[in-house]
Amino acid sequence: MDRPIVSTPCIKLCAVSGATGLCIGCGRTLAEIAGWGGMDEAQRRTIMEELPQRLAAAPPVS
Repeated sequence: MDRPIVSTPCIKLCAVSGATGLCIGCGRTLAEIAGWGGMDEAQRRTIMEELPQRLAAAPPVS
């Protein structure tokens, strides 16, 4: 049985910034990452639309 493909913004650069609480690779919060598999596609797409702005607003990682 085939599993449905789950959309994901993950780029395999997984580290959460202490300053922002966001993953420095994809821009999701820990709660979003943890709940990702249980979300429907519409919820995931809504979050993914916000991620570029989140990452652009985050301070640079040093």
